[in-house]
Amino acid sequence: MEYRRFGRTDVQVSEIGFGAWGIGKGWWGQTDDTLSISAVIRALELGVTFIDTAHAYGDGHSERLIAKTFKEVRHRVFVATKVPPKSREWPPKEGTAARQAFPADWIITHTEQSLRNLEAERLDLQQLHIWRDEWLGELEWQEAVRRLKQQGKIRFFGVSIMDHQPGSALELVKSGLVDTVQVIYNIFDQSPEEELFPLCQKHDVGVIARVPFDEGGLTGNLTPDTTFPPKSVQAFYFREDRLRETCEHVGRLKPLLGGEITTVAQLALKFCLSHPAVSTVIPGMRRPAHVEANSAVSDGKPLAPETLAALRSHAWPRNFYQ
Repeated sequence: MEYRRFGRTDVQVSEIGFGAWGIGKGWWGQTDDTLSISAVIRALELGVTFIDTAHAYGDGHSERLIAKTFKEVRHRVFVATKVPPKSREWPPKEGTAARQAFPADWIITHTEQSLRNLEAERLDLQQLHIWRDEWLGELEWQEAVRRLKQQGKIRFFGVSIMDHQPGSALELVKSGLVDTVQVIYNIFDQSPEEELFPLCQKHDVGVIARVPFDEGGLTGNLTPDTTFPPKSVQAFYFREDRLRETCEHVGRLKPLLGGEITTVAQLALKFCLSHPAVSTVIPGMRRPAHVEANSAVSDGKPLAPETLAALRSHAWPRNFYQ
């Protein structure tokens, strides 16, 4: 496993992180907690030192499983979690103020709940689960974060940027108020490269690249006939004709495979890791086999310049979350 500096935090984190949304309940169909814990343990064995979770991932279930894992292996690593918006709206309605989405008492209450769930004295990284740059001028959320840092309840602070909207946090990055940002970045959505990544490099803000597999599409394992658990994230994301469209786009990537890159999943992770602004990429992993395959991609070698150039034409702007 290779490691990278996590922006101004100056912490070294594994370039493959553990995305823990899938081990929460209620989003990805039926889960097996024993298998989930085995996946986290395998990740730690293979050198993963960064785990990303959130209170919203099963109302704390994902956080509690991580705490159980740490008891089994007696080894803690860097854990990032998130405060959900009070309205539970992703994204928030136009005109929503920060004091409505993230009032101070809400931020503090959920931070304290995450501390209990994770059985920790301090959170390594607390994030707001959504962000709008028009909230930058509001002071209530800032005061809550400042207080939590002063009390030693959080070490670092960041935000998770809204789906496919990397431009919505540019002013925040410039402000110096965040240590990290989390953003969708993959072969299909390359938009963070335009403005967000250069700003993060300039202001030394760590970058967590999420959804590297486009909710499973870029694993290369889906077919137009794949079925998903009812009411799961994938059932919604790939509804109607979207799965067929995705499989067609993924099929066009296969001529780029060869040499050490033998699968679309490897290509997808390597694409994310080839950008110097990215600190860590967090594929969702629910089974030890997933962990082993993803961790094996970490070798410190970026994609060849000609491969990266070829991937530019595979950008596919759209929003399947709507």
